[in-house]
Amino acid sequence: MKRAIRGCIIFFIIAVSGCSAPGLEHYDGRSPKFIPEQFFQGPLQAHGLVKNRSGAVTRTFTATIDASWKDGHGVLNERFQFDDGEIQYRNWQLVLRESTGSERVFDATAEDVIGTAQFRVNGNAAFIRYVLEVPYKDSTIKLTVDDRMYLTADNVLIGESELSKWGFRVGEIVLTIFKPESS
Repeated sequence: MKRAIRGCIIFFIIAVSGCSAPGLEHYDGRSPKFIPEQFFQGPLQAHGLVKNRSGAVTRTFTATIDASWKDGHGVLNERFQFDDGEIQYRNWQLVLRESTGSERVFDATAEDVIGTAQFRVNGNAAFIRYVLEVPYKDSTIKLTVDDRMYLTADNVLIGESELSKWGFRVGEIVLTIFKPESS
């Protein structure tokens, strides 16, 4: 019996580890190179959708982002308008923490983000994981957000965010951010 249980545990560990997503280092050297100080400069437009845990689209949205940098400090003022008329705002602050090899790490904060997150950039990709306080009914809930963004052209950033609660996937956000050619 113990051997069967041990075998099941080993199988589970192998199965789970085989499903993990590539780390940020996988994108080292990929182009176009994502440089936040260049992409997040000026007005940006975004379109996205929210999926529930089953993968069904529950909401769509558009967003405008007013982005700027001054003295190494980035500000992203985001305004989201959902298809049901709801409007949400988020104001990110980014400050370069360290640059080691090809990876750069920014401290990232926003008013509805718990604590300070690390916005990590390498090649054409950026990853950030944070806890977001989200309005829910007459209160708020805390969701863990695992954001992964990929620069696919000089003016197009595609993002996918996995939302989880207590370690269980509860939804997903897919987002495309466009930078006007003249910016």
